[in-house]
Amino acid sequence: MRHPLTVHERPEAGPVEAVIFDWGGTLTPWHTIDLGQQWRVFAREVHGIPIDSADVPQEDLDRAQELADRIHAVEDQAWRRGRAEDRSSAHLDGILREAGIDPREDRHHVALAAYRRFWEPHTHTDRQVRPLWQGLRDRGLKVGVLSNTIWSGEYHREIFERDGVLELIDGDVYSSEINVVKPHPEAFEAACTAIGVAATSSVYVGDRLFEDVLGSQEVGMRAIWVPHSDIPTDQQVTVDAEPDGVAHELLDVLTIVDGWLAG
Repeated sequence: MRHPLTVHERPEAGPVEAVIFDWGGTLTPWHTIDLGQQWRVFAREVHGIPIDSADVPQEDLDRAQELADRIHAVEDQAWRRGRAEDRSSAHLDGILREAGIDPREDRHHVALAAYRRFWEPHTHTDRQVRPLWQGLRDRGLKVGVLSNTIWSGEYHREIFERDGVLELIDGDVYSSEINVVKPHPEAFEAACTAIGVAATSSVYVGDRLFEDVLGSQEVGMRAIWVPHSDIPTDQQVTVDAEPDGVAHELLDVLTIVDGWLAG
């Protein structure tokens, strides 16, 4: 794993011109989810097993469970590689192919629709996001998104459009479409490039001290920590990082940023 910079090596921050946000657990409320269930839902559809059916041969159930376990293992390994190396090209389609799913099969599309239905209740944008983003734009600041995700940028934009906030985003970057994950500096630099603002004039807002706070500070961004998420133990990284601000609710970001604008 890459060694973090010392505080003395952190680039000096400039005037605030943009605020960039993490997605899961930051722009969406944190939900504790059985991650295996997403793939059980998917696998049952691949094998044509109705989700509410009780009269299914055990052999079919076993085949679906084996597929779900295989996909889950591939996804878990992809995330572990990302946390260990800060580099990953993990994308949902690639994970499914590695697990032996042929995307050309009709059942794949049916299963993917079921997978998305499983996730929909957990993807809704926090109600404070729109007034927060509108407030930032009213202050002349740009708004961006940078997320570690296996989903496509197109899918995330569909979510933002569904929730009525897409038009407030000036630029967005997703790890599924670049070859690095947070906290790698290139991820944050890509997000800053997407909105046309230097890292030292940008703020990053996220719920994880390692990926979001330490990672953004290393490239000269100010970092606001949103300590809402009950992050699983196996995803936690012990790190000595001090955020530049703490937002106990999302609209607190406006107050924090106003302090920097006034200073």
